[in-house]
Amino acid sequence: MKHPGSSLLSDMRRLPFVATACVVLAALSACSSSPPLFLSDGRPTIQVQCPAAGDRDSCAQQARARCGGTYDTVNTSSDGTNYNLVFACNAK
Repeated sequence: MKHPGSSLLSDMRRLPFVATACVVLAALSACSSSPPLFLSDGRPTIQVQCPAAGDRDSCAQQARARCGGTYDTVNTSSDGTNYNLVFACNAK
């Protein structure tokens, strides 16, 4: 037999789980990126970041690693703290 208020107690026990789930979903949605953009030839573009004050070659190294060697630079930008490289891998 159910006690009066047992449903409320059950709901209260689930509250931490629900709150945690909401926080996780919010964090994941904040980290999501926009869908990849494609060049006119159909190749997807990729963006990498490296510190603007550091060696920008680390962005190029990331691009070469992702593409297996060669890539085309689509765009570069800097926001003061980060250097952004947008590139597309060359067709194999």
